Amino acid sequence: MIILAFESSCDETSVAVAEIENGVYKIRSNIVASQITMHTLYGGVVPEIASRAHTEAISKLTYEALSEANVIPDDIDFVAVTSNPGLIGALLVGVGYAKAWAYANNKPLVAVNHIKGHTAAAYYSHEGLEAPFFALVASGGHTSMIDVKSPTEYVTVGRTRDDAAGEAFDKVARLLGIGYPGGAIMDKLAYEGNEKAIKLPCPALADSIDFSFSGLKTAVINYVNSEKQRGNEISHADIAASFSAAVVKAIITNLEKAHNIYGYKTLVIAGGVAANSHIRKAAAEFAENHGIRLCIPERSLCGDNAAMIAAQGYHEYLAGNIADSSLNAFSYQVT
Repeated sequence: MIILAFESSCDETSVAVAEIENGVYKIRSNIVASQITMHTLYGGVVPEIASRAHTEAISKLTYEALSEANVIPDDIDFVAVTSNPGLIGALLVGVGYAKAWAYANNKPLVAVNHIKGHTAAAYYSHEGLEAPFFALVASGGHTSMIDVKSPTEYVTVGRTRDDAAGEAFDKVARLLGIGYPGGAIMDKLAYEGNEKAIKLPCPALADSIDFSFSGLKTAVINYVNSEKQRGNEISHADIAASFSAAVVKAIITNLEKAHNIYGYKTLVIAGGVAANSHIRKAAAEFAENHGIRLCIPERSLCGDNAAMIAAQGYHEYLAGNIADSSLNAFSYQVT
C-alpha cells in the first residue's frame, strides 16, 4: 500500500509518502517544515503563528513529497492525517487539507491519533515489531505510559499530571536563557556538568506510574533564584546534568513499576524526548537487565513527522477505521 500522510499537530508541517506491505515499512518521502525560527523569539510555540505557517506550507510540501516519492495521486491507496490531540488551529489545517485532497482524488481517508503515531514510528526502525507491547511516549506535549494491546487498541495506564517531559526541558532551558527548543541543548550541556551537584525531586509519583514534572521545574526555579540572591555563580551545566538525571530516574522508576505490573517483553519509547541520549542509554541498560526488547525510533523519526502517521494509518486502515467528510480535529485525545 502507498500512503500519503499529513502531520500538523504543533509547529512542524510534515507530508510523507510511505509504502507498507506485509510488515515491511518503507519511507519514500518524509518532508518536515520546521517553525523553530518563528517561535524562538517567544520561547515557545504561539498557536496562531503555527496555524498560519501550516496554511502557507502544506500545499507546497504535498507536491514535494509526491515528487520525491516518484508517485502521482493515482498511485496513492489512501490518505492518513493527524486529527488529535494537539493545537486545534494547527490540526484543522492538516485535517482540512487532507479531507480536500482525499475528496478531490477519490481516496479513502484515515484519522490518526498523534500519540499512536509517535509509537508507530518504531515500526520503521525495528523489523518484526508487533503488538502487544508497552510504550512510553514522551514529547513536548505528552508523557504517557501505554499498554498497547493491538496495533489500534491503546490503553493509557500512566501519564503526567501536569507538565510534559519535553515541556519541562524547554521551560528550564528558557529559565537559563540557553535557547529554544531546550531539549537538544540540555542533552548536550548535561555532559559538561555534575548530575549530583543539585538535589532535585524525582518526578515519578509514589502511588502510581504517573509523573509530575511541574515540581521538578519549580525546584530548579527556586534553586536559581536562591543562588542569585546569594550572589553565587550558577552552573548551567550542573543544572542541565542534575535535571536530566532526575528525568531519567523518573522514567526508569516508572518503567520498572510498569514491568512489575504488566510483565511486558517489548518496550517502545517514542516521541521527541526519546531522542535524548541520556534516556536512550538508561533505557538500553534497563532493557538489557530485564531481558526486554527495546524499540526506539531513529532520532529523525522521534520528532513530529508524517511518516509516523502513515505507519499508524496503515493499521487503522486494515482495521476498517475509515473517516468520512465529517471528520473533525480535536485538541484533546480521542481514541
